[in-house]
Amino acid sequence: MGEFTGSGEYVTIGEFPSSRTNHSRKVSVLPLVFLIFYEVSGGPFGVEDTVHAAGPFLALLGFLLFPLIWSVPEALITAEMGTMFPENSGYVVWVSSALGPFWGFQQGWMKWLSGVIDNALYPILFLDYLKSGIPALGGGFPRVVATWGLTIVLTYLNYRGMTIVGWVAVCLGVFSLLPFVVMGFLAIPDLKPSRWTVTNPNDINWNLYLNTLFWNLNYWDSISTLAGEVENPKKTLPKALFYAVILVVLGYFFPLLIGTGAVPVNRELWTDGYFSDIALIIGGAWLRWWLQAAAAMSNMGMFVAEMSSDAFQLLGMAERGMLPEFFSKRSRYGTPLIGILFSASGVILLSWLSFQEIVAAENFLYCFGMILEFIAFILLRIKHPNASRPYKIPGGTAGAIIMCIPPTILIGVVLFFSTLKVMVVSLIAMAIGLLMQPCLKFVEKKRWMKFSHSSELPDFGNQEDTRTLVH
Repeated sequence: MGEFTGSGEYVTIGEFPSSRTNHSRKVSVLPLVFLIFYEVSGGPFGVEDTVHAAGPFLALLGFLLFPLIWSVPEALITAEMGTMFPENSGYVVWVSSALGPFWGFQQGWMKWLSGVIDNALYPILFLDYLKSGIPALGGGFPRVVATWGLTIVLTYLNYRGMTIVGWVAVCLGVFSLLPFVVMGFLAIPDLKPSRWTVTNPNDINWNLYLNTLFWNLNYWDSISTLAGEVENPKKTLPKALFYAVILVVLGYFFPLLIGTGAVPVNRELWTDGYFSDIALIIGGAWLRWWLQAAAAMSNMGMFVAEMSSDAFQLLGMAERGMLPEFFSKRSRYGTPLIGILFSASGVILLSWLSFQEIVAAENFLYCFGMILEFIAFILLRIKHPNASRPYKIPGGTAGAIIMCIPPTILIGVVLFFSTLKVMVVSLIAMAIGLLMQPCLKFVEKKRWMKFSHSSELPDFGNQEDTRTLVH
């Protein structure tokens, strides 16, 4: 570990023995790649709305350009900051070190809330893909029971530990992508490249298009809240992020290329679950059932990966003294039991919302969290250029600032196209966070609940004199 002195020098401090080592630091490169894959993507299930909103050409173009503007910069920042701070509070400690604990808490609140909102999507997507084969799951009491049951089962997987979650993610990832490989070979005789260029500039739903792209290509920073559970994070994290970027982009572009090229384009049909209909057209009922099963498994993978990130974030915040101490308690499997229960409760409460409403609401909150991350990234580069950075983005401080400009502009565009309803609900949620932090400090002062700072973590409490990083 290390800390910054008042003169701006970075001083190395001896490593503390970690009580967490018994439970964690077990996730290696391959499971981490698939955990990132599921944090961000999980496959092309849910990308259909890009074709519905803007047609094949812009959908394909979006999944080529958007990663360069958004995903690559976010992944690079995660690699640099995650290796500077290899602990479970992730982006919370990034912002706290640069802007102070108050804004660190706001970052944690917005990111946790957007993560829980995101997780509420996966039972919905799971059932949307199955309802064509099992119509009873389309609504009513059977759908409610299925949603709750799925949430409980997947929550239990998170309770059992990160090693299980990591290798489950690998198995689910391979199973989820294989049917698209098979569908690609079967579709070769039917491919018509002219279909890929179909577009209508006068009929584009920019709000749906941008929100769907943004939702499918963000959350690269979520893996930072699992950095404390990773084996040798300073080397493993950048490597896993690099491989995951390639996997995610190919996992979107290739299936879209097949679906839009092999089947006559009817934009009205391109909604959630349409890939299963394309599989039926190209390969028959057996391929459709395989793809529906793959979609179901993919959504399971995304659920467990996102819940792991959300729950460990709460644990990391408790270790930093931002939340009551009981959030830092681990189960006998080394998992954050209270964080898992809180995250699962949020998912169940939000599961009644529609797909589009959930995507728009989480994107709005996520945008503000990313603005704080960009500010923290640049401020730490300016104020502490000599800090230990096991992985450092080349180009210096000027290059770091330039890299953040395109995604910041994109954030502005996404926020501009938000509906009034989403904006109001999201701003109310942000206001709750602004009030919650001083209320928790008051509770701590009155000693109504116990708060503690883990002795294994450096202290960044004095923002004027000392800014601490993990070395």
